[in-house]
Amino acid sequence: MVSIPSLWLPILLSGVAVFVVSSLIHMVLGYHANDFKKFPNEDAVADALRKLNIPPGDYGYPKPANMKEMGSPEFKERHKKGPVLLATVFPNGDPSMGSSLMLWFLYSLIIGIFAAYVAGRALGPGADYLSVFRFAGVTAFVSYALGGWQASIWYKRPWSVTLKNTFDGLVYGLVTAGVFGWLWPR
Repeated sequence: MVSIPSLWLPILLSGVAVFVVSSLIHMVLGYHANDFKKFPNEDAVADALRKLNIPPGDYGYPKPANMKEMGSPEFKERHKKGPVLLATVFPNGDPSMGSSLMLWFLYSLIIGIFAAYVAGRALGPGADYLSVFRFAGVTAFVSYALGGWQASIWYKRPWSVTLKNTFDGLVYGLVTAGVFGWLWPR
């Protein structure tokens, strides 16, 4: 068994490596550029929504108050008539990714801690590279990739986007696995 504190270096370096790789994926490779569609007549949509002064948050329309209302003819008609949508409203202002990037790095560190926990409980000091790679990699892959499938199952996110995110999760899992295998205590 290997303790989590003794794995601080692979946790930290895997977080840094995933951060760098994810930056390259999003800024250089660019295959996520079309993950979201643009509204037709975007300015008219923005003008109509701006008048409502909607606070930041997640919204659905039509939104029933409860399961009973969901079965009502009125709700079914609104759903049938459309539009049916789920939307996230962000705060107005200059676009800034600073806090999101910080949270992404923190998220990567947390995944590294879970990878350290699983591999550290399964393996002892001096474990071979491939064993460490397997335990840390599967834990990281599952953490980065599979939770996103819910968005396609429940919220109709295109499966093409989910599969791209799953591929990213595989890459992040492999990077994490490689760092853990390389820096595993001997």
